[in-house]
Amino acid sequence: METIYRCCAGLDVHKQSVEATVRCLEGSGRVRMETRHFRTFTRDLLEMSDWMSGEGVTHVAMESTGVYWKPIYNILESHFEVLLVNARHVKQVPGRKTDIKDCQWLAQLLQHGLLRGSFIPPRPIRQLRDLTRHRAQLVAEKTRVANRIQKVLEDCNIKLASVATDILGASGRAMIQDMIKGESDPGKLALHARRRLKEKIPELTLAMEGQVSEHHRFLLQLLWDQLSELEALIERLERKVDEHMVPFQWAVDLVDEIPGIDRTVAQSIIAEIGVDMGQYPTEKHLASWAGMSPGNNESAGKHKSGKTTKGNRWLKQSLVQAGWAASHAKKSYFSVLYSRLARRRGRKRSLIAVGHSLLVTVYNMLKHNQSFADLGADYYDKRNVQYLTKHLVKRLESLGHKVILEQQLQAA
Repeated sequence: METIYRCCAGLDVHKQSVEATVRCLEGSGRVRMETRHFRTFTRDLLEMSDWMSGEGVTHVAMESTGVYWKPIYNILESHFEVLLVNARHVKQVPGRKTDIKDCQWLAQLLQHGLLRGSFIPPRPIRQLRDLTRHRAQLVAEKTRVANRIQKVLEDCNIKLASVATDILGASGRAMIQDMIKGESDPGKLALHARRRLKEKIPELTLAMEGQVSEHHRFLLQLLWDQLSELEALIERLERKVDEHMVPFQWAVDLVDEIPGIDRTVAQSIIAEIGVDMGQYPTEKHLASWAGMSPGNNESAGKHKSGKTTKGNRWLKQSLVQAGWAASHAKKSYFSVLYSRLARRRGRKRSLIAVGHSLLVTVYNMLKHNQSFADLGADYYDKRNVQYLTKHLVKRLESLGHKVILEQQLQAA
């Protein structure tokens, strides 16, 4: 096989140790290979970096093992061309017949150009990604706490959720806090209703009549304190995300124009895919990397499976969330796309399709730096006017009508 890199290295990364193999092609054509063992302390990693630099290493490959690859990547990225490879891709390369170490196998594959590196965004995007992912986890935890509060209310037969859409709205919060303080009069609790909920005070009075014990008040206070702490943490994270997002604010403002995508989702999308679309050959490559395109498992002309790949679960989560919001946007292409597919393929698959369409839209907007232009709710009608006309005429005739078509003259 042709040698692509004359001197490279392969790393087998573990939690407490790293096996490093340097593989160099000498002038005589002989391959020189040396393997060393290092611990994962910073001093040892710096020693490994100096050793590889002294050997003339230019490219380094390692598998994406949990989170243990991150500190090693951060140290080596400024000295070498580092390839983070998918373990699944390495296993699919044939030819490994002897029981050699993983680091030696990686170095051999890298030297012959048989490895493809994973997408690693620049450091500012990586830091932004850490913040947005942690924010998503805190928001999910806040939702779980809200559900626990609802369970406690149901346990004492407080039917607030049956009347109010959001038990943690302004009205619901005031009622729960008053309940924690010891108020048990349903009429007084119902008077905390605000705005449109005031119209339901009689129904609220019935809903707030329950059997709240000291045990329930203790649990509610505990959960309320946890909810307040989570909201404070989320607010701190929001401010930090805004600070890191300043260099990319133009991209957030651009993506925020798309129906279904708000500022928070736009920030999450930018944190996952970055702002440089040149790293993705086409929008299809981006959709496949994100796990938003159908799988391709075909053998002997038979399609065995079409389910989506694992992809980037954080990006997929944001896109599905945005797809659900976009499906409810009136007079929008995305809402029509969802309705057309939901009838035939079901709601879940339709949301994936809408999320895929949103991602393709984001890709083209960022690549060409163009504002959003909706295709319109009549996009599919205009694509095939003759078919739609024939279909509508047939339906009218089936209802007993006689249809005469006249071509409308276009205005000059």
